[in-house]
Amino acid sequence: MSDERRARLRQLLAGPGILVAPGAYDALSARLIEQAGYSAMYLSGASLSANVMALPDVGLFTLSELVQQATYLTRSSNLPLIVDADTGFGEPLNVERTVIELEAAGVAAIQLEDQQLPKRCGHLSGKSLVEPAVFCAKLRAAATARINPDLVLIGRTDARGVTNLDDAIDRAKRYLDAGADWIFPEALASKDEFARFAHEVKAPLIANMTEFGKSPLLTLSELSDLGYAVVLYPVTLQRVAMKAIEAALGVIANEGSQEGVLDLMQTREELYDLLDYAVYEERDKKIASG
Repeated sequence: MSDERRARLRQLLAGPGILVAPGAYDALSARLIEQAGYSAMYLSGASLSANVMALPDVGLFTLSELVQQATYLTRSSNLPLIVDADTGFGEPLNVERTVIELEAAGVAAIQLEDQQLPKRCGHLSGKSLVEPAVFCAKLRAAATARINPDLVLIGRTDARGVTNLDDAIDRAKRYLDAGADWIFPEALASKDEFARFAHEVKAPLIANMTEFGKSPLLTLSELSDLGYAVVLYPVTLQRVAMKAIEAALGVIANEGSQEGVLDLMQTREELYDLLDYAVYEERDKKIASG
């Protein structure tokens, strides 16, 4: 199944249109993404830090914690999963193990970035970069460690927010030579920058349409016209869910009841359908009856 998802992800990119990958912040949201008809999903490091651990996105979760969350997602949905592995949890040998563990967890694509530790959210100031040669060594290690050649390796560069766009473009070309399959330019600051990057870097490109960041929120048609292959919405669903939770808590506190938000809730039946509850009941009956 995992190999089929990896092959499917590459086929999706070779087909028409742009690939949209919403961020799955837990197993249930992964199910909803699949149910809504999307073709891929994304596990954001920022989302994992915030949603699971209530921690900022500064590289505090471990490889084991990332692998566990990725496993929850790949078991709960049939969609190809793109995983944000931050800086790879160390030097090239650490990156090798990162790839081995995430590939075993069933992911379809692994994203690595060229920041130094302590890393930062890509849309915040205060980041620092490793030298291009250092990151190229990590990409070579990742390429060597993968078992299935369909596993996609993504090279993300944060250079635009640290040095300049020219450096980001130069790094992207070097990362492709080192083994990256796709390139993820983080925190481009305008539509013109998205256009120039796509004009100069000939590879499948990822656009990050995260909210409240440094990049403009371009439409799918705009990004497709510019030449981008994949669009991420890494924390969109989590942000919407958290704001809804905040509002519901306010309603209960102010009105003394949750009745005012019932029409906004997922019903018991809808949840059970999402969980395949009837399938579990039927299986239990068959086992009990012998």
